[in-house]
Amino acid sequence: MRRRSMAAAAVVVVLAGSTAAVAQSAETDSSAGRVARNIIYIQGDGMGLGQRNLLRLALKGKRGELEMNKLPVTGLVRTLSVDPDEVVTDSGAAATALATGHKTTNGKIGMDPDGRPLETILERAKKAGKSTGLVTTAQVTGASPAAFAAHVTSRDLQSDIAKQYIENTRPDVLLGGGEDWWYPKGNPGLWPDKPGEESCSPYGNLVERAQQTGYTYVRNADELRDTRANRLLGLFSNEDMVDYGEDGVGKYAPRVPLQLMARKALDTLSKNPRGFFLFLEEEGMDGMSHENNAHSVIDAGRALDATVAEVMRFVERHPDTLVLIGGDHETGGLSIEDYDDSETGPEHARQDGPFAIPGSSQQFAVDWTTHDHTGADTPITAAGPGSSRVGGTLENTEVYHAMRDAARL
Repeated sequence: MRRRSMAAAAVVVVLAGSTAAVAQSAETDSSAGRVARNIIYIQGDGMGLGQRNLLRLALKGKRGELEMNKLPVTGLVRTLSVDPDEVVTDSGAAATALATGHKTTNGKIGMDPDGRPLETILERAKKAGKSTGLVTTAQVTGASPAAFAAHVTSRDLQSDIAKQYIENTRPDVLLGGGEDWWYPKGNPGLWPDKPGEESCSPYGNLVERAQQTGYTYVRNADELRDTRANRLLGLFSNEDMVDYGEDGVGKYAPRVPLQLMARKALDTLSKNPRGFFLFLEEEGMDGMSHENNAHSVIDAGRALDATVAEVMRFVERHPDTLVLIGGDHETGGLSIEDYDDSETGPEHARQDGPFAIPGSSQQFAVDWTTHDHTGADTPITAAGPGSSRVGGTLENTEVYHAMRDAARL
C-alpha cells in the first residue's frame, strides 16, 4: 500500500524504511466522505521520529516495516504548549490539546490556561451515545488518559481524576495502573507499594464506589479475560505498570499486556451499535526514554506494535473505524548513529548499544541528548474515514478536529 508522506516547508519527509509517495492513496480518497463510527487514538507516550526509527531497525531491520507505519496517511504534529515559562510541553498540556482542540499550560488537565474546563472528544462521543474507554500501561489517572475524561488544574490530583471518572464522565472501560489513588491511606490494595509509595485517596475507597455505581472490578489478566461485563475498571499495579530504571535496572514487564487490555476493550466497546471512542497508550516508551534506556524502549515498542496489529485486525472487520497512532511529545532527544566501540569516554556516556539489525551483520547505537522532553515534532499515522485530515504538518490541536469531524461529533 502506498503511503502519503508530507513535511514542513514543502519538503517530503518519509518515515524510515517506507516506500512512500506524495500522492494520496485510493483507500484514503474513498474514505474522505465516510463517517467514522469508531475512533481509536493510539499513543506511544514520548514517541518521536527517533523512537519509531529505533523500533523499526531493531525489530524489523532495514527493509522491514512496523505495523504502525503501514497505515496509509502520515503527518508531523507540532507539540509545543502555550506555557509562559516553558517552551516544551508536558504530557498534560499535550494530551489536552489532542483531546480538546485547545492548547494550555503545562500541568493542566482538560482545562484552558485560565482553568476553565474544556469539552473533550471522549465527552462528545459519550453525548452522541457512543461507548468510551481509556486503556494505558501508565496510571489510568495519569496525565494523558486523564486529559480525555477529567478537568483539574494539576495533573497531580489523581484521586480527583479518579473521582471524576466514576461520578462524571464514566468511561465504560478503565484499564491501567495506579491503584494507590483509588484506595485510602492504610488500605494497600492488591499490589505492593515500593518505598515512598502508599495509597492516598482522600475520598475513601474509590474502587468500592466504582463498583457501587456499576463497574465490575478486575485485578489481573485472568479476571480480565473471563469477565463479560459491559463496564470495566481494572487496576493492575500500584502506580505505572512499568518498572522504570536505567539500562540493566529498568524492566518492561506489565502484569497485564497492553495487547490483552486492548482486545478486551475492543470486545466490550464494540457491543454498542452507535460505536465508540477508545484511547490506547503505551507509557513505557516515555518512561524508559526519560531513563535513556533504549533496550527497554524497544521492549515497550514491541508491545505497542503488537497492539497496533491487534487493532488493525479489528479494523479489517470494522472499516468504519478511524485509527490514529501518534506521540504526545518526544522524550530523550533520541538519535540513531553507527556504533563505535571507541566511544567510551564521559562525553559518550549516554550512548546505548550496540543493537543488532535483523537480517544484517550491521549494528547501530543510540545517542541521547536529554533525560527530559524535547520540542521535536512527532509523527502520526492514520487510516479510515477522515484520516486524510492528519496528512501534512499540523498542530496537535488539529488532531482533535480531525477526530471530531470524522465522526460528526
